[in-house]
Amino acid sequence: MTRILAIAFGGALGALGRHGVSTAVAAAFGPRFPFGTLIVNVAGSFAMGWLFALFAERVHVPPEMRLLIMTGLLGAFTTFSTFSVETLALLQAGRWLAAAANVLLSVVLCLCAAGLGMLLGR
Repeated sequence: MTRILAIAFGGALGALGRHGVSTAVAAAFGPRFPFGTLIVNVAGSFAMGWLFALFAERVHVPPEMRLLIMTGLLGAFTTFSTFSVETLALLQAGRWLAAAANVLLSVVLCLCAAGLGMLLGR
């Protein structure tokens, strides 16, 4: 039960964080491109890579804390489903270039961020 509560608590924090970042970025840059989701996914990928390496190789973290952070917090903070729906919305609006940019930037930047995070975590 402790592990389930840890995931739930982390998930609540991650979802609130994602909403806060997405809302702030949309207010700053407007809704024409899903910059909020892109920023959340890149930052979350970096954090996931960094913490994965850190926890695996340098810092002992209890299993409940690992679940809270990795599965709950970061799992809810980053969201591939939102990326997918926003990309499809761009395609349906005929904004093919913006949709392609969202896919390319999300995949490349998130992989680079996760790799950089793992490198720094080691």
